[in-house]
Parts: sequence; structure tokens; C-alpha cells
Amino acid sequence: MSGTVITITSGKGGVGKTTTTANLGVALARRGKRVACIDADIGLRNLDVVLGLENRIVYDIVDVVEGRARLRQALIRDKRLPELLMLPAAQTRDKTAVNPQQMLKLASDLKAEFDFVLVDSPAGIEHGFKNAVAPADRVVIVTTPEVSAVRDADRIIGLVEAAEKPKPTLILNRLRPGMVKRGDMLATADVLEILAIDLIGIVPEDETIITSTNRGNPVALDGKSQAGQAFGRIAARLLGEDVPFAVFADTDSVLSRIQKWFRNPNGGGGA
Repeated sequence: MSGTVITITSGKGGVGKTTTTANLGVALARRGKRVACIDADIGLRNLDVVLGLENRIVYDIVDVVEGRARLRQALIRDKRLPELLMLPAAQTRDKTAVNPQQMLKLASDLKAEFDFVLVDSPAGIEHGFKNAVAPADRVVIVTTPEVSAVRDADRIIGLVEAAEKPKPTLILNRLRPGMVKRGDMLATADVLEILAIDLIGIVPEDETIITSTNRGNPVALDGKSQAGQAFGRIAARLLGEDVPFAVFADTDSVLSRIQKWFRNPNGGGGA
């Protein structure tokens, strides 16, 4: 049975596509699925760093399409999860070094061996996006609850539909319930009303993402943090499981009380 290619995209940069790709790859591999992650951001590769595999790169995607290496030679296996492999992007070439037909061939070869092929799309809507979406069986759009990010996500939905791909699903990243409660951030319902696509996951703002990314240890490796658990639930939904959506605590209000106390430890402002 052939695997499934899932392209993870957004339009706007900095919303967490690469972190999402890495953590979904980890979460699916932890469930025993064979996963290949493709870094399609040629010239600006980062997936290797997030996965902690940057020191093991010998060949990259451009080496494969130009015939200097076989696909198997370029794939890097994650020693922590033998079911997870990554095809790195080239760092010294631009996005025109690979075309959509070559991406289709790469993805087709990987689908024959893997349950899932996750494509980390570059930001923007130009050549790199076209490469990333070309082989997609499914498209997942990552956005944050910010007006500019949601507007860009809406544009991407139109481009995905124009490419005659199935209707994409949504991951809402970096949700901060406290800000939503105060009216300083779009609520999940607001985002869904604007984009009119199905939600597959919500990932709360979580400082462990920053530390784990810097260390090359995706939070989904242990699944103890809120974000790690969120990626685990998204992976389960990708596998067709009916998993309820979590309700996240208002961590902002707790943090603000702590900050107030440190600013005025003797005042307290109360009884």
C-alpha cells in the first residue's frame, strides 16, 4: 500500500511550519509509522536543526535530483526513532534548483517505502510553494491567531484549491488563552469562521518549544509538555482516530500574577 504525502504550509513565515513538521514526524514515528520528512525550503534549510540532525548531512535534495547521490544515500535516519528519516534541503542553491516534476518523482519513490511523507514547505507562494504542494495527497495549513497570518493562510487555501488538491486542514499554533480572553488575540472560532476549513489541531504557546528547538529535541519525543501532547493528538487525528480537542489553561493570567508580584513584592495590592 502506498504512503501518504502531507504538505505542511502557511504562506506567512515564522508561524511554526518547520517545528510542526518535525514534531508530527516524531509523533507519527512514535506510533510505529515509517515517516520521511522532506525539507523543501531550498537555500534556507532548518528542519535538520529542529530535528538535531544537522551534523550528519552528507547529501541533500539537490544532489539527488541532479544525480550525484541516490535517494537512500541522502536520507538521514534519526537514531532516537529508527522509523523517522529526513531528506535535507540544499543550503547553497535557490528554490529553482528543484522543479515540481522532480518533487513528484521524489515523493513517489518515498511513498513506496514510507507510511507518511511530510513536506516542509517554504514560506511564500512562489516556486518553493509550488514544489512543495505538487506531490501532496493532503495539505495542512499552519497559522497563528494573528490577523496577518490568518490572511496569508486564506490566500494559501485558494492556491491549494487552484492546484486541485483536497481541501486543506488547519493547525492553529501558539494559541494563548489569556490573550484570547482579553480580546487581544483571535479566538479559535474566529479563525475557523474566516478560513472555513476543518481544524485538525491546536498547539498552545509553550516555552518548551524554544528550548527543545535549540537543542534539536522536538517536544513530541517525550510528549510531556502541553505542546508535545498537542502534536501527539494531531498525529492521532491524521491516523483517523477520533480525539477530542483539549481545553488549555489560562497560563497568561497565572504568569501575569507572578510578574506583578515580582514588580511589587511588598505591595500585593490586596488584603
